[in-house]
Amino acid sequence: MIMFDKLKLTDERYEEISTKLAEPEVVADNKLYASLMKEYKSLTPVIDKYREYLKHSKAIEEAREMMDDGALDKDMRELARAEYDESKEKLDVINEELKILLLPTDPNDDKNVIVEIRGGAGGEEASLFAGSLYRMYTMYAEARRWKSETLNANETGLGGYKEISFLISGEGAYSRLKYESGVHRVQRVPETESQGRVHTSTVTVAVLAEADEVEFEINPADLKIDVFRASGAGGQHINKTESAVRITHLPSGVVVECQDERSQHKNKDRAMKILRSKLYEALQQEQADAIASERKSQVGTGSRSERIRTYNFPESRLTDHRIGLTIYRLEHILNGNLDEVIDALATADQAAKLGGGV
Repeated sequence: MIMFDKLKLTDERYEEISTKLAEPEVVADNKLYASLMKEYKSLTPVIDKYREYLKHSKAIEEAREMMDDGALDKDMRELARAEYDESKEKLDVINEELKILLLPTDPNDDKNVIVEIRGGAGGEEASLFAGSLYRMYTMYAEARRWKSETLNANETGLGGYKEISFLISGEGAYSRLKYESGVHRVQRVPETESQGRVHTSTVTVAVLAEADEVEFEINPADLKIDVFRASGAGGQHINKTESAVRITHLPSGVVVECQDERSQHKNKDRAMKILRSKLYEALQQEQADAIASERKSQVGTGSRSERIRTYNFPESRLTDHRIGLTIYRLEHILNGNLDEVIDALATADQAAKLGGGV
């Protein structure tokens, strides 16, 4: 079978890397060592499962030989039959698990993410819900022991956000949060009103894989950098110094602002981090579009213009429209308990890929 030919070659590569990682010249080369270690780590789950498959395959062959051995008594042959049935059942399960492990992986899955949340339709109510989503994602990050760092925030007087950008750092952050990009719709009685009428507002979420400087270089000549006085709600340093930074990438027209730090230097660094990730995302999209045979899965990572989810407060209901998932524990989810939703999206994504949806 093609799958097992591939697994045999992968096992040989795994052993080759294992040997290289012990060589002094490789250990001395930090870049090479880190690259090999990353590959070794990514192959480990596949190889562990493959070797488990081989173990049960061998057990099946041995049990079959015993079942066919006329010199053995009936009890021994029945014991062999039980061993055969058990190993065969395990083998079927492992075979399906290997198919999933061998699915093409997103090269960004292990990256940190930059999340951008913007209030959409609904004015102040949308800004307030943007704050609720920011709280949800940072609580989720804390539960998974990831770190979060605010990069830029445009806060409203009532404590919401017209827009907020933040970095989440941690193993597998992109693999979990990539499904969050899109339009999030909220239905509730606005916090800004005393009447009991339910309003509908929207918030957009964009999840960008953090691009390293090594992966994506920007020509300084392509940048227009402006400094200005920060503005917004709160902070004694606001409007006193020209610490805010605006960077325009001239070839693409992408504009990024950062004003959250007192230091112009820190704001510039943060703006560059966001800009690099935005341009990296655009480049990846161009590459994906150029490959006509490659289609996005049914779940995908969500278009920024696509309505992906509704949060209905009167019914305490969350509905993800991409997979038809409905959960009636809205407060629980908004408190950062997102795994049930993300697990369902990841499972649907895998099913679509296994079914040829990619």
